[in-house]
Amino acid sequence: MGRLLAIVIVLIASVTTCLAQQDSALVAMDSIAVADAKTLLPEDTVSIVVSDEKVKARRDWSTWRPNPQRALWLALVLPGAGQIYNRKYWKLPIFYGGFMGCIYALSWNNMMYKDYSQAYLDIMDSDPGTASYNKFLHLGVEITAANQSRYQSLFKSRKDKYRRWRDMSIIVMVAVYALSVVDAYVDAELSEFDISKDLSLQVAPTIIPNKTGSRSLQNQSLGLSCCLIF
Repeated sequence: MGRLLAIVIVLIASVTTCLAQQDSALVAMDSIAVADAKTLLPEDTVSIVVSDEKVKARRDWSTWRPNPQRALWLALVLPGAGQIYNRKYWKLPIFYGGFMGCIYALSWNNMMYKDYSQAYLDIMDSDPGTASYNKFLHLGVEITAANQSRYQSLFKSRKDKYRRWRDMSIIVMVAVYALSVVDAYVDAELSEFDISKDLSLQVAPTIIPNKTGSRSLQNQSLGLSCCLIF
């Protein structure tokens, strides 16, 4: 009985020792993990701060240069967008003023063309009920057989004139649009063109020979020479 009790006590002591060793190993692992976390924390914090600085960094507009291809496509899609992209805002009133002027001229000439076209059709037919041409006549003037041919020629010439002006307004508006596209592309392309501060033009008197190889004063002329230094 005493021997069995001794064996049980030895077993309990060995189990207790193993549990104690496992607890110490777990504590050591936790301390190593904490130390590693403390070691990595400053680097993570620095990387986060650096990434935030990259996100919040403002663009330096003094060194920014526009992309010519992007400026071209923006100007093609929306008139004036290329100038906005190139940061040349002062050009917008010029192009938009040209567009508005062309649109106004187009609408006005188209309206007058339609009115004179209808008046010409009315004066050419024999129906007395169609007399829209009367609104173009002066007060007290009537169209008779004596002056009908003259007014027919007048209404036809005015109809053709306003049609030409309407077509010209369309052509000018297309030209303004094309000019805005070309200006946006060229402006972006020349944004990196370096102009030296020493650029100068020198003008000086010179003697120009009138005949090759002749040094006679009679065959020479006095002129000016222009020299561009850059």
